Amino acid sequence: MRSYTIMPKTDSWNDIPVAPIDTRLWTPEIDISATAQVCYDAEALYLRLTAKEANIRAEESGLLGVPCKDSCLEFFFSPIADDTRYFNFEFNSVKCMHLGFGNCRQNSARLLPKKPEELFGACPKLTADGWEITYKIPFSFIKLYFKDFTAAPGKKMRANFYKCGDLTVQEHYFAWNPVDNPTPDFHRPEYFGELIFG
Repeated sequence: MRSYTIMPKTDSWNDIPVAPIDTRLWTPEIDISATAQVCYDAEALYLRLTAKEANIRAEESGLLGVPCKDSCLEFFFSPIADDTRYFNFEFNSVKCMHLGFGNCRQNSARLLPKKPEELFGACPKLTADGWEITYKIPFSFIKLYFKDFTAAPGKKMRANFYKCGDLTVQEHYFAWNPVDNPTPDFHRPEYFGELIFG
């Protein structure tokens, strides 16, 4: 199981450790790579997920769009390490978001918070060799579902980062922590890695 230290937020993402989303799953070799970065302050988690891919699919949009059909970057996390429930944040390159909550695929419900753009501040950007997205997850939002959640040095969460594209030119699935399942399924919290607040 991989672990990652969530460092305090600074003025530059260059100061934040990089987690490679480099475990290829279920599909043949493909020239795509991805990374994730996470940091925090007193108010929120901040994420930056980056993908290097030549053929970006971005067709899903709207409140009920399905970003995993497109070029998609995802963050699944259990804010309290011994609680089986988790959030899944999924974004495509044009800011279509799927936000889920549950403890497995069959028990996951889609959340539709008010003013999600204001709440999470998602900001996608095309790059020279792909795309990236940055966003925040306010602790006040997390505490609506996990009232005992705290972010302090030494505290742990469980999580995985993913890169996928169900209907892209080349279907692909990558994870930070390996997922041991015969068919594509990211909703496997038993394979989450460990995030530790630094």
